[in-house]
Amino acid sequence: MSGAPAAGAGIAAPDTERRARIIALIRSRGAIVVLAIAAIIASAVFPYFATVNNFENIGVAASFVGLVTIGQTFVIILGGFDLSVGSVIGLGSVLAAYAVPYGWVPALLVPCLAGAAVGLIDGLLIARAGMAPFIVTLAALLGVRGLDLVLARSSMVILHPGLFGQIANGTLLGVGNLIWILLAGFALAALVLNRSRFGVAVFAIGGNEEAARMLGVPVATVKVATYVLSGTLAGLAGALLGAHLSSGLSTAGQGDELRSIAAAVIGGVLLTGGVGTMAGALSGVLLLGVIENVIDQIGNLSSYYQNLASGLFLLMAVLIQTGLVRKR
Repeated sequence: MSGAPAAGAGIAAPDTERRARIIALIRSRGAIVVLAIAAIIASAVFPYFATVNNFENIGVAASFVGLVTIGQTFVIILGGFDLSVGSVIGLGSVLAAYAVPYGWVPALLVPCLAGAAVGLIDGLLIARAGMAPFIVTLAALLGVRGLDLVLARSSMVILHPGLFGQIANGTLLGVGNLIWILLAGFALAALVLNRSRFGVAVFAIGGNEEAARMLGVPVATVKVATYVLSGTLAGLAGALLGAHLSSGLSTAGQGDELRSIAAAVIGGVLLTGGVGTMAGALSGVLLLGVIENVIDQIGNLSSYYQNLASGLFLLMAVLIQTGLVRKR
């Protein structure tokens, strides 16, 4: 009699573990499957979709928000989010326009440092002062956007890129540099997230901050570093966007803070923190890019439909995530 419960538990345990693995697989790989299905359907419906030029257009268009999504993914896994990145993109593009006369290195470095400074302030207020990420990063979004308008005199700054422009608009082995930068960024981020102490600490804090602190994880330091990383990548995205467009735009990056959150969540990153992959986040970025491209292929639809489609996909992703978490 006493052995029966133990036997039942032994049978139930593998089933529970198997179901947990299936749920984790759906969450982490679901966006990849949906991306493949969407690409197949679009290729069958639109004759110009499955072309090299179109795929390159999707990759280039997705590269800017993709870089921001890398940092946003770290922040969300940590248990927060960063609403300031859209304004930092605009700041990066304007600062790149002012810095490019001094060379391509300052044109890249100055926007990154400015983004890192914004992230540092956000991180200190959140980690050290205990303020809510929503309030801090929303304030940064509004404040930095105002700074963008002041620096650009409410419009744009013409940028004469030269060699700097080749970084954004050139090619390597027939593939656009921006696509290589995007792929390299996600690959490096995946290594950091999965193979470094910093990545382990990010997962630990997002999973249970108090437990991580009790285990000796420097919670405040990791939080600050994560927001600095997010701001730096947003500044880099702004610099590359300025080089790509040959101008610094005060309005650049508007809405990209929400697109980066949407891409990460669609890619299986849990808004509650502690769970996510860079492969999933990249799939989310590309899926949103495919949706926007398909709407452009239709031709007679307003760009507002892109926001509608993105919102519906985000809602579906959150509903699926909620169901999976409850089952787990």
